[in-house]
Amino acid sequence: MSASEELKKLAPLAQLKPEMMKAFVAWDTAVMAEGALPKKTKELIAVAVALTTQCQYCLTIHTEMARKAGASDEELAEVTFIAAALRAGAAITHGANMVIPKG
Repeated sequence: MSASEELKKLAPLAQLKPEMMKAFVAWDTAVMAEGALPKKTKELIAVAVALTTQCQYCLTIHTEMARKAGASDEELAEVTFIAAALRAGAAITHGANMVIPKG
């Protein structure tokens, strides 16, 4: 499914709360605009977050946007492993909290 198809699914929510959706879209647009970080970098970060949170909407939308910003398959693959490492690292650190002797 394309990003535009995913975004169409948000229409009922926008109809119920148009002012909130308008505010969210404005904020999201500002956050993802070119700034101290280039657009491609922001989109690659968004892909990593989408992989970590497992948000299919975000993954579809930000993968498409990352490609439009010039991201390569190799960069997207690397981002995948970064996201996987962080998820695994979180499991390890939470696990460490279970086995640390209570003193």
